Amino acid sequence: MSEAPKKRPKVPEGKSRQLITRQMKATKDGFVGYETVWEPMQKVAKYKTPKTP
Repeated sequence: MSEAPKKRPKVPEGKSRQLITRQMKATKDGFVGYETVWEPMQKVAKYKTPKTP
């Protein structure tokens, strides 16, 4: 039987509306992890003090 390949293929960067997923480098054990970056879902407005009556 043939052996499984030692290297994992490079996966393209995944993009969705608020999430980006990138493949990380393999460790010496062969584990390949993924990095996820979340973009903020809400915009934060700058606080303004109300006018005094």
